[in-house]
Amino acid sequence: MSTLLSLFPLVAMALPLLGAVLIAFRPPGRAHRIAFGVSLSVLLLTFGMMQRFDWDHGATYQFANSFAVLPEMGVHLSYGVDAVAMWLVILTAVLQPICVKASKTAVTENHRAFYAWLTALQAPMLGVFFARDLVFFYTCFEFTLVPMYVLISLFGSTNRKKAATKFFLYTFTGSIIALAGLVYVAFTATKNGTVAWTFDIDTLASAARGMTLSEQSWVLLALMCGFAVKVPLFPVHTWLPLAHTEAPTAGSVVLAGVLLKLGTYAIYRFVLPFVPAAVVEYAGVIATICVIGILYGGLICWVQRDVKKLVAYSSVAHLGFCMLGMFALNMVGGVGSVLYMINHGLSTGALFLCIGMIYERYHTRSMQEMEGLAKAMPVWGFFMVFFTMASVGLPGLNGFVSEFMCLLGAFQSGAIGIGRGGTLGTLGPWYAVIAGSGMIVAAIYLLYMVGKVVFGPLREPGDHGHGHGHEAHAEPNALPRDLTAREIGVLAPLALGCIVLGVVPTPFIKTLEPSVAAAISHAQVAAKGALSGQPGVHEIAEARP
Repeated sequence: MSTLLSLFPLVAMALPLLGAVLIAFRPPGRAHRIAFGVSLSVLLLTFGMMQRFDWDHGATYQFANSFAVLPEMGVHLSYGVDAVAMWLVILTAVLQPICVKASKTAVTENHRAFYAWLTALQAPMLGVFFARDLVFFYTCFEFTLVPMYVLISLFGSTNRKKAATKFFLYTFTGSIIALAGLVYVAFTATKNGTVAWTFDIDTLASAARGMTLSEQSWVLLALMCGFAVKVPLFPVHTWLPLAHTEAPTAGSVVLAGVLLKLGTYAIYRFVLPFVPAAVVEYAGVIATICVIGILYGGLICWVQRDVKKLVAYSSVAHLGFCMLGMFALNMVGGVGSVLYMINHGLSTGALFLCIGMIYERYHTRSMQEMEGLAKAMPVWGFFMVFFTMASVGLPGLNGFVSEFMCLLGAFQSGAIGIGRGGTLGTLGPWYAVIAGSGMIVAAIYLLYMVGKVVFGPLREPGDHGHGHGHEAHAEPNALPRDLTAREIGVLAPLALGCIVLGVVPTPFIKTLEPSVAAAISHAQVAAKGALSGQPGVHEIAEARP
């Protein structure tokens, strides 16, 4: 890879920061235009990276480079992307202009602050996926909290201050615990003379695998305490529904589409390769927590009457599937888990956009105040049903592929025996069967929501009912009853992505397999040792190299 191409990640991160500064010093009327232009520039640059990425060698880190920042402390600005990181970068770049365009009528005041913080947020999100140095990763991981806190607290709904504070305190506290685990890995590697003082992720991963099982177990606990909050997994999920419900539409889309994936990606990138022996030892415990979250989240959704809160709680259940597939520790579950990160960002992000569009018109999210909106908004009704079906997991759409692979991975994990349909791992059919019942619950609450809000007799909130439409209550930037061309343009790319990933997922799966194989390889070695009775989970972990 040439030196010029290795600068692409730096440029992709620098553009949003420069754009945010430019927005802050330009007239408010130009804020939206500048933010959209910057987001399109990053998207085009990302497509250029995608075109030049060698997908046949997806496990290799490409566009890589490193610059010394504090060489005496081993801190470098090191970056690069493998196939998994590349797809998440693409997802981030695709959602950004959609969020900016969706906010054109939703944000009615303080445009510079909103678009500046929304634009600045993209830089650390990309940095998390680019980072190959622990300090660089953690800096970006934590910096995402600041713009999102501002977006929720300044531009959210009535309870926005509480939501922003809860979001910040939960995720910041979890990150500090995770940092303690990561620093312990770096300290241990240096103390034992395994490596020089460094924060290079690959070097630390190799050193971390030399820790005893006891040490790996404590590091696993620290990392999961921190990253599970970001996912979020049950029972550290309670900040999410409030943050989603109170955030502006763009904030909810970014939160569901990218910020939650920072947690799943961190677990994939650090937990699996750093502490494989502990992962095998406690995979069943983590999978049990995932299954509880799937069922608990689904049952909570069942009783919700606020459509935005319902979709917010559905993320707890959906990402439970994602983590279940990851801790199956086999290729089917691992690839399904990574694919789920992408698919959840598309379908759930789109549902938040649809809900934001009706909120702009009716200023309510209650299913008790609106019904049968397809009669008044047939185009919106089509998209709402489409993305709900994608979220349910309808065959032919994106949600089905990843959800099925996660369940199949859990079913096969150590279940039947190697050579007879089973794979390495410590889960089994019961995990998949119980988690699969969560799909039934999801179909119930999502189809109930669609039946209530989209179909049936038309019932609109009091000041927007029959004879009291928008024409009678015109506002300066009043929207037509059904979707505008801009709103259709916002939703159409996400719908196309759901169809492509649902109908022809094989090319995407093939690109992910080398990276996933590398990530789970050490856990599979530990699992193989445990199953065969040879030195593996305990014996190899207890013996330092």
